[in-house]
Amino acid sequence: QVQLVESGGGLVQAGGSLRLSCAASGRTFSRYDMGWFRQAPGKEREFVAAISWSAYNTYYANSVKGRFTISKDNANNTVYLQMNSLKPEDTAVYYCAAHTPGSSWYPSNADSYNYWGQGTQVTVSS
Repeated sequence: QVQLVESGGGLVQAGGSLRLSCAASGRTFSRYDMGWFRQAPGKEREFVAAISWSAYNTYYANSVKGRFTISKDNANNTVYLQMNSLKPEDTAVYYCAAHTPGSSWYPSNADSYNYWGQGTQVTVSS
C-alpha cells in the first residue's frame, strides 16, 4: 500500500508562485512514476505533469508548459510541483498520483495510476 500526502497549496495572487509537495510511503518510491493532476469546480480531472521513476523523463500539459516544473527526490520519497506565473485558471484541487511497477504507464492518463493523494487546494486570485 502506498500513501501519498500533498502539501503546499494555498491562496496566491496572479503572477505568483507556489511549490507543491507530495510525500510518499513505501520502500520502493524510486521505482514509482509520479504525476500531478488537478480538478477545478465543475470540471473533469486533468493532467498537469508527470515524471518517470528515474526522473529522466518529464511530461507537461500544454497549459502549464514553461511555467510548472515537476521534480522527484528519491532520497526523501517526495515529488514536487513548482508553479510559477500562476493564473486564475490554475485554480483547482491538485492531486498527486503514483504508478507502481507491473503495468503500463501512460503519463497523462489518470487510469494509469494506482494510488492517489487527498488533494491540496490552490487558489489564484486576479
